[in-house]
Formats: sequence, structure tokens, C-alpha cells
Amino acid sequence: MEEVVEVADTFKDVLKVPEVVIDDPIFRMHYKFTGLTLLFASILVSGYQFIGKPILCIQKDDIPEKLLNTYCWIEGTFTLPKAFFKDVGTEVVYPGVDKYLPGDELVEHTYYQWVCFTLFIQAVMFCAPYVLWQRMEAGRMTHLAQKLKNPCLPTKECEPGYKGLVTFFRSHRFEHQYYATKFLFCEVLNLVNIIFQIYFINMFLGGEFTKYGTSVMKYTNEEQQNGLDPMVRVFPRITKCTFRKYGSSGDVQRHDALCLLPLNILNEKIYIIMWFWFIILAILDCSLLLFRFTAILSKSVRLFLIKKATNLTSRNVIESIVRQASYGDWFLLYFLSGNIDDIHFCKFAVQLHKDGMHGAILVDDEKCASPDQVETTENPTNGGFDDDDQDKKSEYDNDSMNKVCMYPTLEVGFYEEFVESKLAPKEYFDQPDKSYA
Repeated sequence: MEEVVEVADTFKDVLKVPEVVIDDPIFRMHYKFTGLTLLFASILVSGYQFIGKPILCIQKDDIPEKLLNTYCWIEGTFTLPKAFFKDVGTEVVYPGVDKYLPGDELVEHTYYQWVCFTLFIQAVMFCAPYVLWQRMEAGRMTHLAQKLKNPCLPTKECEPGYKGLVTFFRSHRFEHQYYATKFLFCEVLNLVNIIFQIYFINMFLGGEFTKYGTSVMKYTNEEQQNGLDPMVRVFPRITKCTFRKYGSSGDVQRHDALCLLPLNILNEKIYIIMWFWFIILAILDCSLLLFRFTAILSKSVRLFLIKKATNLTSRNVIESIVRQASYGDWFLLYFLSGNIDDIHFCKFAVQLHKDGMHGAILVDDEKCASPDQVETTENPTNGGFDDDDQDKKSEYDNDSMNKVCMYPTLEVGFYEEFVESKLAPKEYFDQPDKSYA
């Protein structure tokens, strides 16, 4: 029981959304949900196949049961299409099982011994785009977010973080197109992978997978006595097997066996769920790519999306930043908004908006590789404070930006006016002509 709990906890930890998110929910459906589900299915089938008894064959001759089971499992079994629609119980013992005559059409079934391996390969393929994206992303979002996910971070620790972000975005403006393009490429890979897998499984199941789900739905909605269950046709539970050996005089003797495949009861459920899920995932991927291209072409869509992700930041601030940013800049900002606290993002956005994304760069471009490498300096404009009063000015800066973030409708122009006034925040904002309600 403890081992089951440990396994459950492991899957829970894997499915948990990471602290720093570098993808979107649909992307995570591929490698977290689909990949892990296929891996679990592979383990389940493997356990039944290698530990249990995946095939049981019976015959009236003196062939050892274990030998016959092993032979039929390795060489495969078959069904006869001529017997699919015969009356079970009077004409045949099971759909597809009848007396074989030379020239009869055969449907051979050898896939079942490969199911566990194909499921594992599918799981790896679903995880491959994410692994590729991780390597191309190279931890950039982790470096950008730093500790700013924590809303209770002390001022002395959070100030270098968002000021470093301002410096980074100003010094690397228009340089994030490649970052966004790499993510888009991995999203396209997800769609290519799902389409490839649909056709790969269709070939694996002898051309039955593409119509498998629709056939099952059609059969379910009809009178089942008048047709053949598609699950029975694709994944028969009872099949035929022919075992040949030499007789006493050297003649080849043919032994007919009836084989029960209990593993197919599991396989039919796995593949019907897979069919429906792959269709849903393909539709979601197509919709996501359509949405992504719409965001590339429309700044209005970008503004709407990032505004929804940053509730505390003024619309004027966001609009000014998005208007000056390329798609790559917006993409990085959008991901960043989901990885740092709203208050910290608001302070960062207000500071970025203050002088514009083209504002003065605080450090040398060559030294500004990432925010954790940036040594920020104060803005050369002292806002009316003496050099000896920079601590006081910093306090005013923090208080003013907190006011801006608490009241998103506040015009950012108040920020400079407040700093120059040298008034306490409460005194300044309580003036009749400075109402922010």
C-alpha cells in the first residue's frame, strides 16, 4: 500500500505546474498529461504481457500448452472476415472464427506483442518538443523572474530585480524575436507530432485507427444485433492459430488451435480513448496556432492578452509598452507576467514606461546579458533631491509606484510630479486635485 502511495505522489509531483512556467496549458497537455498517460499505459500493458498470461490457446492434440501459447504469441494469430457476420452460437463460436479453407481471406494479428513498445515510443515523442524547447529556452525565464514570484519580498531584494528587468528590456529591445520563434516552432512540432502519430497508429493497426472512433460511435448508436462491434474486429478476444510439426514419418502435420487474447480487452479501451483524445488535442493545437498567428499580426490582441494577465497595471502603461514593443518583446513580457507577482510586474512596467523602452540604458550593452548579471544605477535625474538624500528619494519612488500599482487608473504622469513635490505619499494623494478614485 505504501508503494502505491509513493507512486501516486510521484505522479502528483510530475503533474504539478512548476514554479517558473515556460509554456502554455495546451503545451503541457502534450508532455505532462498525454506523455505520462501513454507511459502509464505502456507499463500496464507490459505488466500484463510479461507477468500475466496474455494468450491462452486450446487444442485437442498432445501439444504442450506452454509451447502452443508461446508459438501462437510469437507467430501471431488470425481471423476470417467471412465469419464476421455469421450467427454466433449456431454458425460460428465467435466472430471471425470459422473453418479455414484454402483460398480464404485472412486477417493476421501480430500487433499485440508490440503494443507496449509503441506506447512507450509515443510517450517519448510527446515529450520530445518540450525537451527541445527547454534546451533552446536555456533558463532565460528563470533568470528573469528571479525571486519576484514572492509578493512579500523585502524592498531591498525586489528593487534590484525589477530595475534589472528594465535595463534588460531596454538594452535588448527587438532582440527577442528568435526566442518567440523557437517557441512557435515547438508548438508546430506538437501539431506535427499528433498528426504523425494518428497515421502511425493507423498503419500499426492495419488501417483501422482513423475510422476506429467513428465506427465505435456508430455501432453504439445502432442496434447491436445487426452489426459487428468494431472493437471485436480490430481487437478480437478469440482468434485462430495454426501449429505445424513433423509427424512420425516426416510428414507435416497441421494442428488448429483456438486462442483467447485477454490483453485485447485492455488494448481496445486504450486505443478508443487515444482516438478521441488525439482528435481533441489536434483541434486544440490548430486553434492555438491560429490564435498565435493572430497575436503576431494584431497589437490589439497582444494588448488585450497582457492586460488580462496584469490586473494591477494601468492600461495606459501597458498600451504604451506594447505599442513600442515587437512581437518577441511582447511574448517575453507576457510570459514574464505569469511568472512574477502582479505588484512587482506593475512596478517594473511603470519604471519601463517612465522613460519608454528606448530610454537610457543604465549599463553597457555588452555586460547586460541577463537581469542577474546587471548592476543597476540610479537614474541620473534626481527628481529635486540632493545627492545626500538618495535614500529618501528611493523611499518616495517606492511609495509612488505602490500608489500607481494600487490604483491602475492613475495616470503615470503623477509619478514624476509626486517625486518633484517632496511631499509624503498621503499628503500628495490626499490633495483635492490629485484624486485617484
